[in-house]
Amino acid sequence: MTDASKRGESEVRIKVTVNGTQENRRVPARLLLSDFIRDTVGLTGTHIGCEHGVCGACTIIVDGAAVRSCSLLAVQVDGSTIRTVEDLAGDGELTPMQKAFHENHAMQCGFCTAGFLMTLESVKNEDYSDHDDLLDLLSGNLCRCTGYQDILNAVTSVWETGTGPSS
Repeated sequence: MTDASKRGESEVRIKVTVNGTQENRRVPARLLLSDFIRDTVGLTGTHIGCEHGVCGACTIIVDGAAVRSCSLLAVQVDGSTIRTVEDLAGDGELTPMQKAFHENHAMQCGFCTAGFLMTLESVKNEDYSDHDDLLDLLSGNLCRCTGYQDILNAVTSVWETGTGPSS
């Protein structure tokens, strides 16, 4: 018996693939996806900021689309494929976008960085060479430290080479 069932909360069995690993778990029906990722699966790179889907810190990729994990329940993604920031660097090698964030000082405290990277990863095959389109894309992610210029510099430095976020 889990803690949720002891408290009288209903539970649901979900099966999802997280970063290539199958997760088959019983979870409380009202468990947020962000809490499932962090507390149940143990991947803490997904940060929880506003808990209202506004700041973008909790952005992950579900079935190829960027979503706010704080505004979804874990049961809503049953059967889905999920990618978190931990899945970006393969074999310990940073992606071009991760390197560009480092080289351009596009992070200070780093709290928002995973959300920005996952937003960018979700559009890696789309054209965001237009400055206004890029600003619109990134407007869903908030950063309190950088003033955004270094983030824009990082993104454009990668896309100007024609590689995209994780190529």
